[in-house]
Amino acid sequence: MNGPWRRWPLESAAVHAGLKRIGILGGTFDPPHVGHVVAAAAALWELTLDKVILMTANIPWQKVGTRSVTSAPDRLAMVTLLAEGMANVQVSTLELDRGGNSFTADTVQELKALHEGAELFVIIGSDIAPSLDTWKKTDELKASATMVVYDRPGSAGGSPPDGWPFRRIAVPQLAVSSTDIRDRHREGRPVDGLVPPAVLRYINDRGLYTT
Repeated sequence: MNGPWRRWPLESAAVHAGLKRIGILGGTFDPPHVGHVVAAAAALWELTLDKVILMTANIPWQKVGTRSVTSAPDRLAMVTLLAEGMANVQVSTLELDRGGNSFTADTVQELKALHEGAELFVIIGSDIAPSLDTWKKTDELKASATMVVYDRPGSAGGSPPDGWPFRRIAVPQLAVSSTDIRDRHREGRPVDGLVPPAVLRYINDRGLYTT
């Protein structure tokens, strides 16, 4: 194991045995917020999923050099707090355990091995969908999972490039983003309601997003 976290029960073969339809909602989660909660719940319902996995990126390679990223242990801790009490939503440390840059195609392949025979769905926002051609191992990803797009404010209707089969699901559009939350907190503006109370307490206790 490459980090100071433990492998969650999700990675146990016994847990995997009954899972057939699994959603993967990944990201930097810096910080995770109520928009992620709503997206996970909507995906569970609309796609009749058995589980949604919240997958925290180890190194979000597309953001390297653009801004500083909060430590992986802090981001994992916040995602864990976000998931508490959410039915059929689990936290995974696969990308953190693997180390290095986090590529969705690699994660999907690992999950396919862990969940033999399961159908995998990668859940992304409409703001990200048009950039899918810039991802790594795109042919492998197309062949291994179904892309699922949900609209986000300011990018409604955004779709993957030609050649990407996908499904679109309806998710309430909340005008909330990790970038806005970081900026608000840094400026001393309230972020109550944008992140769950437990996540906000963690941010304050750890002194995150102050500079």
